[in-house]
Amino acid sequence: MRATLAALAALAALASPAAAKKQPQAYAPAPPTVGGLLDNVNGYTVGKDGQIEHFTGLLIGKDGKVSKLLQPNDKRPEWLDFKLDGKGRTLLPGLIDAHGHVMELGFQLTHVDLSGTTSLADAQTKVANYAASHPQPAWVQGFGWNQEKWGLGRFPTAADIDLAVKDRPVVLTRVDGHALLANTAAMAAAGITASTKDPAGGRIERDAKGKPTGVFVDAAKDLILRAVPGPAPLERDEAFRKAQEALLSFGITATCDMGTSADDWNVLRRAGDAGQLRVRIVSYGLGVDTALSVAGTGPTPWLYDGHLRMIGVKLFADGALGSRGAWLKQPYADKPDTRGLQFLDDTKLKNLMSRAAMDGFQIAVHAIGDAANAQVLGAYEELAETYKGDRRWRIEHAQIVDPADLPRFARNGIVASMQPTHETSDWKMAEARLGPERLKGSYAWATMEAEHVPLAFGSDYPVESPNPFPGLAAAVSREDAEGLPPGGWQPAEKITMPQALAAFTTGAAYAAKAEDRLGSLEPGHMADFVLVDRDPLTTTDPQAIRTTQVQETWIGGQRVWVKK
Repeated sequence: MRATLAALAALAALASPAAAKKQPQAYAPAPPTVGGLLDNVNGYTVGKDGQIEHFTGLLIGKDGKVSKLLQPNDKRPEWLDFKLDGKGRTLLPGLIDAHGHVMELGFQLTHVDLSGTTSLADAQTKVANYAASHPQPAWVQGFGWNQEKWGLGRFPTAADIDLAVKDRPVVLTRVDGHALLANTAAMAAAGITASTKDPAGGRIERDAKGKPTGVFVDAAKDLILRAVPGPAPLERDEAFRKAQEALLSFGITATCDMGTSADDWNVLRRAGDAGQLRVRIVSYGLGVDTALSVAGTGPTPWLYDGHLRMIGVKLFADGALGSRGAWLKQPYADKPDTRGLQFLDDTKLKNLMSRAAMDGFQIAVHAIGDAANAQVLGAYEELAETYKGDRRWRIEHAQIVDPADLPRFARNGIVASMQPTHETSDWKMAEARLGPERLKGSYAWATMEAEHVPLAFGSDYPVESPNPFPGLAAAVSREDAEGLPPGGWQPAEKITMPQALAAFTTGAAYAAKAEDRLGSLEPGHMADFVLVDRDPLTTTDPQAIRTTQVQETWIGGQRVWVKK
């Protein structure tokens, strides 16, 4: 009984006002966090004036956008969702490839890859080994051959490929995507004979007796491709996964997909639906019909939290220089019986462009030869009289331009969407195709800059690697990976590193009508950036720029790729 009374007395004491005063006070709730901080970085971005801006800290908002760029003496927030030490590494805005082919890159990574071959024998070995290790599917497909790189002095033939694989159809696409090599079994499966006619906008290479040799240029490719079984959806999805991984590994956070087919669009939508779309893709439908089928009566909105949009239409005015399909004003110096291929006459080109512009689609036209560039410039000049407003007409490649036509780009704000590595890959071939005197307006980046032409850079992957750093090196040096020619080819057309970085970031964003959210790390833009292993803006060594390695890729304030 006494123990019970003592316990009650103790409880009463605890409940008294004096005991209550001795209880610990509750802490105030923590202030809300303001996002994440990447600190201690050697950060760069391109300002609105095109000048490089430096910072040492990047504050990322909860919405995945840049909240603030911090300088060394700026106070750092205390309440953060995360804080990472950049350890002094260089941070660049996410690189944007203004012209690539996403699914073609993926299929290159899943089929036999000939892009690194240096001889016909090397290619034959690769094709034979691939066929032996891949008994299915029946057709062997590959990409990336280049007879110029092989030093062959001619196009390869079906007979050359028969030596590697004879009992199965083989179809190999040239590195520029504008010519196709088929073996004898593939031509037989497609019903190709000496009586098969060249289609409009295409050419079948033939021997002295008129027999097809196995090479099909531009529109003639379809004569073979119509017989090739299409990939299954699972194969397409796997190709996209490989392409996306490759892009992220090179620091590409956004890309324009130039020539998205309906099947391609479905792959991208499946990835988005599954939450697996990490890279940002601005799509240009393969022709007017595709754009209308996918997007209806105008560009789509941004889908999947800003990761996918179809904004325009891709058209073709000519072929490529390597397969002599580029349309020239004068005959080829090394084949005087041809000026290349004109894909569309003036009326048809302008009708297609007008149909696209009518519904507000942005127009991007492939033009490599000087005649093709002149044709497209003229068509835009005529369209601009009817279709006003912010159209941002684009010419893709703009490689061989008559110097007299260069000022026409600026008159209507035409975007020159160019690929620096094309110059370093093609300069020897270009001289052989045209002769030095006809190349004064070729790959004219400095002239474009001087005339205030909107300049957007890309790679045209998988024609070239999607790695943007060789492109940056080419832009500032005009030397290839071997440092040739010393001092650069047509060195007056070199540009500065700030100009080159802008063309791969703010310029590419502008070309895709995405400069309100992408391209720079100014506050309010998406926190898309890369961490790299060196500072490409302070080195003067093109090879050091070329071999820059991406260590991390971030999109929307989230780390999406890390170098292993």
